[in-house]
Amino acid sequence: MQRRNFLGLAAGTLAAAVVDRNAFAASPAAPTTDAEDGAAFLKARRFIRTSAGEIAYVERGQGEAALFLHGFPLNGYQWRGALARLSPYRRCIAPDFLGLGYTRVAQGQSLAPDAQVRMLAELLDKLGVDRVDVVANDSGGQAAQLFLATYPNRVRTLLLTNCDSQVECPPPALQPVIELAKQNQFAQQWLAPWLADKALARSPQGLGGQTFTHASNPSDEAIEVYLGPLVRDAARTNAFAVPLERNWLDGIGPALKATRAPTRIVWGTGDPIFSEAGAKHLDTAFGASRGVRRVEGAKLFFPEEFPDLIAEEARRLWGVG
Repeated sequence: MQRRNFLGLAAGTLAAAVVDRNAFAASPAAPTTDAEDGAAFLKARRFIRTSAGEIAYVERGQGEAALFLHGFPLNGYQWRGALARLSPYRRCIAPDFLGLGYTRVAQGQSLAPDAQVRMLAELLDKLGVDRVDVVANDSGGQAAQLFLATYPNRVRTLLLTNCDSQVECPPPALQPVIELAKQNQFAQQWLAPWLADKALARSPQGLGGQTFTHASNPSDEAIEVYLGPLVRDAARTNAFAVPLERNWLDGIGPALKATRAPTRIVWGTGDPIFSEAGAKHLDTAFGASRGVRRVEGAKLFFPEEFPDLIAEEARRLWGVG
């Protein structure tokens, strides 16, 4: 079978990169891997029972809470570097979404974005958290916007990286994933070969080459952590992708505009999944936008590769450190 590029890479989805005074050039050198912290992160995983299932999460720090929402097909492990840097300032909580990572989904539970938002609210209730600073990437950014629109009083600040927006939800590049998922074949045809062949996963045709900035990423450990549970439960993984066909952010504009939560956008310009149009839209979508910082050449999952950058932006937004 001829392998497709990850996420289909629809032509024309990436507009010309725009450089502004906040631009940051991605280093050509491989970033810190945080390998030791990664092992500690895995050991720290906990589970909390909700009506949607047993939600896997990692928690570090104390005080006011921050909620970290990962992308697809990743899990909370994506944020290990950011949590290590930000836990001195916040009670950092990184859950795995329903249908992804290590969360154990209840029988018959919906995996659609609106159900994810309800799960997040219940998770925070169980943890005794009223308000949070939200940090999100990719499909986690879609959930973050829905959460803000649904529970505006629960969001203190919002830090978004490359993700869905009302004008790009889903991005055209996701259509091949959705179509394969409808046939219950996405996990089997794409994720399983990458799990079996880590070099393939990091190649231009794999997860790494399409969504990570550096050719050395993701590590073998990260590939196992991300793809292992998804391949072992392929039906669940495919079920996560199918509802993404709908534009869940359609009509959300007035609610986002009404919010007073300070919102900052950090956008990788080398991302072939989400275009510059998304960054421009998000910059004007929120009632208290703090503008866009562009990371030249960075791809979709750059928050994992540049945790210092994420921590810098979060501290500035939070007014700490």
